[in-house]
Amino acid sequence: MDISQVTSLATGLDNLNVSSKADALLLRKTLDNQQSTAASLIDSIPQLPANPAIGRNINTTA
Repeated sequence: MDISQVTSLATGLDNLNVSSKADALLLRKTLDNQQSTAASLIDSIPQLPANPAIGRNINTTA
């Protein structure tokens, strides 16, 4: 194996390592963003009334 091939291989592996770390960081930030969005959506759901029958039935025997 030629010395230039070894240095080329080492540089290529180093670039791959940096790219993999960047991709993992981007994925982590994306998942954190999705988690916070989902949590805010869940928090925005209105609470049910104390009596779950209130507001769900229509009196049709007036």
